[in-house]
Amino acid sequence: VRLVESGGGLVQAGGSLRLSCTASGQSISYYGMGWFRQAPGKEREVVAAITWNGGDRYVAESVKGRFTISRDNAKNTMFLQMNSLKPEDTAVYYCAADQAQRRVGLPGTHYEYDKWGQGTQVTVSP
Repeated sequence: VRLVESGGGLVQAGGSLRLSCTASGQSISYYGMGWFRQAPGKEREVVAAITWNGGDRYVAESVKGRFTISRDNAKNTMFLQMNSLKPEDTAVYYCAADQAQRRVGLPGTHYEYDKWGQGTQVTVSP
C-alpha cells in the first residue's frame, strides 16, 4: 500500500490546515492509522491515531482540543484537522498504517506501523 500525504503548507499562528492521507494499491479499511510529526532536531512523535473502524482515537496532549483525526474508509483516506495552530506545531507530518489488520485497540508504539508516507511540511509562522 502506498500512502500519500497532502494539505501541508505555510500558515500563520491561529490558522487551520487539514491534512489528508490517501492510500493506493490496497484498502486501508482494516488497518489502524496514525499521524506522526518530526521537527528539526527532534524525534518523531505520535500526534494522533485511530483504529481501523474509527471506534477508538488518541490525540497527543500537546494537540488535544486543537487537532482531530478521522477517516473515510470508502475513500481510502485519513484526515487530520488542525486548528489554532502554533509555531511549535511546525514539523514534517507523516501518516502511517498499522502492520496488523483489525487490531483490537490502537497500536502501542510507532514500531507497530510498517507503512509510511513521505511526509508533508507544515510551517506555522508567529
